[in-house]
Amino acid sequence: MENLDVMVLRTLRDWRRAGKRALLTTVVRTWGSSPRPVGSIMALAEDGAVVGSVSGGCIEDDLIARYSHAHGKGEDVPLGAPPALVKYGITADEAHRFGLPCGGTLELLLEYAPDADALDTLVAELERGKLMRRTVTLATGAVRLAEATAPDELTVNDTELTNTFGPEYRMLLIGAGQLAEYLATMAKFSGFAVTLCDPRAEYRTAWTLSGVTITTEMPDDAVLAFRPDRRSCVVALTHDPKLDDLALLEALQSEAFYVGAIGSRRNADARRDRMIEHFDQTAESLARLRGPIGIFIGSKTPPEIAVSVMAEILAVKNAVTLPREVEVARAKEIQQLQPS
Repeated sequence: MENLDVMVLRTLRDWRRAGKRALLTTVVRTWGSSPRPVGSIMALAEDGAVVGSVSGGCIEDDLIARYSHAHGKGEDVPLGAPPALVKYGITADEAHRFGLPCGGTLELLLEYAPDADALDTLVAELERGKLMRRTVTLATGAVRLAEATAPDELTVNDTELTNTFGPEYRMLLIGAGQLAEYLATMAKFSGFAVTLCDPRAEYRTAWTLSGVTITTEMPDDAVLAFRPDRRSCVVALTHDPKLDDLALLEALQSEAFYVGAIGSRRNADARRDRMIEHFDQTAESLARLRGPIGIFIGSKTPPEIAVSVMAEILAVKNAVTLPREVEVARAKEIQQLQPS
């Protein structure tokens, strides 16, 4: 699955290019519990088609009823109308009616008929791998686009709203195999673009998952070519120091938000010892290296292990601090695939 924001913006652009009335909805503020975070976007076409989400579904249903003609009804909003801020869940009755959690309130910005040319430019830049800042003037709906240097939280004031989009998150897997296929599958439906590196032809021949970029160069060269950034993770799965170690060292020199290798606690300790003895590393320089990877869920099989690894990657991506007891228990996590 591609990055959800890019998919929403691309679909909205196509609707507007086809001459359809459509609106872009953005979650700009939340109070209490909310089903979707600030910055989430959704597009709605005049025929009732929806892509993206701002809630668990009930608010989408209300927006469809109000702003589409899917069932022979819907409000006509004049083309060129300025954006509007609307709130859902202000009262307990509304929160119940719209399926919001107890005490939850959402404020949305509705942009009517966003400019197709501006959307085309934004989508094109995102497809080139750029991080883009989109600023909307609330009084007029005018849009300014600029390349961003870092992902920022959505901001809104009395005059404008600014939201940052893209590029998609990326994962580099070192080593083909059953576990790698399961992990790549989960990464893809979590919105990651996946690259697989394995110079061993006998392992690559069994690979069946489509939609993954495959490279046959040595893993350390693959890491350099991949150019990990703050939206990238590197995961070594071969159990072979000749393949894993140099790749991990290169990844640790990058801004990758997650660098880790599979293996038992004993193997992870041996890896760190090798890197300190032979590659002039220190405990401090290896502090970001994760291993054994995965959170403890009692997993035994490759698909369950992949779930635990993907869960840890998402936790780190989302800046969730894993409990200390989980960190200690990670030694128990990977038994099935450790070398004898």
